[in-house]
Amino acid sequence: MITSTSNPRIKEIRKLHRRRHRHESGRILLEGVRLVEDATQAGVRPEMVLYVPEAVAGQERAARLLQQLQEQGVECLACSPEVFASVSDTVTPQGILAVVPLPHRPLPSQPTLVLILDQVRDPGNAGTLLRTAEAAGVDLVLLAPGTVDPFNEKVIRAGMGAHFRLPLRICESWEQLAQQLPPEMILYRAEAEAQTPYDQVDWRRPAALVIGGEAAGPSDAARQRTHAIAIPMQGQVESLNAAVAGAVILFEAARQRRHGDG
Repeated sequence: MITSTSNPRIKEIRKLHRRRHRHESGRILLEGVRLVEDATQAGVRPEMVLYVPEAVAGQERAARLLQQLQEQGVECLACSPEVFASVSDTVTPQGILAVVPLPHRPLPSQPTLVLILDQVRDPGNAGTLLRTAEAAGVDLVLLAPGTVDPFNEKVIRAGMGAHFRLPLRICESWEQLAQQLPPEMILYRAEAEAQTPYDQVDWRRPAALVIGGEAAGPSDAARQRTHAIAIPMQGQVESLNAAVAGAVILFEAARQRRHGDG
């Protein structure tokens, strides 16, 4: 039982809250039963699990998960509630977290629907867009410069396991990003003032959708490389939340591809 917040293992876990350490070590933190389950179901083997015995004992699902991990030979360390609170990032900890390898799904050979997050800095929006992308059948998610780290704990929670099932890549520049796309792919950006409605695009063709940041919108680099499309709206609303706009457009693409019509 770990009872000291100065324990070397606890200090190492705490470092994973920092972006630099996550990427240098190639590991991330997953907190809560649902996320740890999602990872294991996707074939990810935790390097280590930290848990509070009394918290897990009171949750049948958590107790079952812990037993499965122990039977698989995963190192499971018990700790006090105080120690767990020192590494937890949630308001009401569930008493179980795992250290897992940073997800790195293989890239699709011929992506036909790509989502690009451009300067999306809000973790909740970024995670929701990843979750939506998976649900809408997106092949690949690319993160342009200025976008929040997709392995931030809040992004992971909002993503609801999409990180382990959907290929995603962080790009240091738009030049690097462009290399990930087929040459025939057309890029569209969501822009409130655009003249072309989003449902007039033929989404059956290879296409990428760029969702810009909440405050400033798409970057200049994105504007130079994309065609602007808009979601027609009633009333005096000027724009939609980035995650909502992304969902509306992506599911129009999914509808066209499902029914074979434009």
